[in-house]
Amino acid sequence: MPCQIIIGLEVHAQLLTSSKMFCGCSTHYASAPPNTHVCPICLGMPGTLPVINEKAIEYTTMTALALNCTIPEYTRFDRKNYSYPDLMKGYQISQRDSPIGKGGWLAIISNGTEKIIRITEVHLEEDVAKLWHRGDCSLIDVNRSGVPLMEVVSEPDMSSPEEARDYLVKLRNILRYLRVCTGNMEEGSFRCDANISIRPPGNGAPLPRVEVKNMNSFRAVYQALEYESRRQNEAFAQGGKLVQETRGWIEEEGRTVSQRIKEHLDDYRYFPEPDLPPLVLDRAWIEGIRANLPELPEARRDRFMTQYGLSLYDASLLTGSRGMADYFENCMKLIDHGKAKTVSNWLLGDFSRLLNTTDTEVESARITPGHLREMLSLVENGTISGPAAKAVFDEMFHSGKNASEIVTEKKLGQISDADEIREVVKQVMASNSDAVADYGSGKQQALTFIIGQVMKATRGRANPGVVKEIILQELGGK
Repeated sequence: MPCQIIIGLEVHAQLLTSSKMFCGCSTHYASAPPNTHVCPICLGMPGTLPVINEKAIEYTTMTALALNCTIPEYTRFDRKNYSYPDLMKGYQISQRDSPIGKGGWLAIISNGTEKIIRITEVHLEEDVAKLWHRGDCSLIDVNRSGVPLMEVVSEPDMSSPEEARDYLVKLRNILRYLRVCTGNMEEGSFRCDANISIRPPGNGAPLPRVEVKNMNSFRAVYQALEYESRRQNEAFAQGGKLVQETRGWIEEEGRTVSQRIKEHLDDYRYFPEPDLPPLVLDRAWIEGIRANLPELPEARRDRFMTQYGLSLYDASLLTGSRGMADYFENCMKLIDHGKAKTVSNWLLGDFSRLLNTTDTEVESARITPGHLREMLSLVENGTISGPAAKAVFDEMFHSGKNASEIVTEKKLGQISDADEIREVVKQVMASNSDAVADYGSGKQQALTFIIGQVMKATRGRANPGVVKEIILQELGGK
């Protein structure tokens, strides 16, 4: 019998504030030259004093409330002491005993089953500088140092790499709905450290846990945890000794490697930050934030099912991002609710495909809900056919032109004239005598083939109903 897998996640999320956690330096450093968004506070110069960023406190409180945490009225910052090149002061201002949020939970659906993952705490700290390794030396860029960094710590309630991945996806979606973090793992604004251990069968105590770092995608988290669970199980089966340590994930090699023996809390020598006063969070202020929380993904999904009659599958996909959910609702402000399924099909089909292939965010798309409404009206009144609508949609997405303009320019209007269609039908039947013969011998699929050839010959413009009627007329005379 294999050992039980025990996983807990520590997620760090950079907050979307305009300035850093304890100084006024800009957080918009992504494209800036190294060490240009810095000041004496960022650099840890002697005699400097930090000042708390109120917006960061607000964003962390929002997140804690969204994760069903209890918000204490009293909180404070602590010094976490450790020596590492990317830590300018030799300590990090963080929170240990009095975090902003405690005792929350997050529900995930993994392999079709709902599971509650408990949230230990949501706390706030400052990010560290970034090391750039170049051959035998390392360079330090201090631009990132001091950016507000929120940490969401889960209980070890996950029992598979799949559950860990589903938890991360759900958490990132919530942060994006709140608009407190970009959630971009590749850029490092959403980072995850995983604690994983195994519990042998019949033994109540888990073996020493391992912290896994350096995972910069959902795929990497899944693969690293899958590898590490397999490594630990094999070591246990072979009688090897597992130690509490920190291991790094090497993407190119598909394995983890030991980095250092894991520190204990006492090693950090925490004590209350002497340069910052304790924070008292006014209860009315907290309730004001709670009242202004946006509708979160699960609630919006359920409302889409009730209000628009969508399936669980469609509603879940549409609410997978706040941008897509907002776009859908803006469409439904202009379009009859009875067409919600049609709108959903366009957004989850052609629209999503074009967004992905062009690497475009929903909010930046040139096609507007008004464009979609006009195009659907043209389909409904018979001006364009279904295949022509796809061509129109594609052009609207790339050019931003309205549907009527595109139909006129590209001559995509539907052909309903019977005489014009009959001429095309005759040409197609003359060129496909085998299909005509097959239909005569009782093969009904030959009719579908002939209809397809007529639609192809007219570039999808012919009225499908008229096409079928005329083909049947012509075949009847054969």
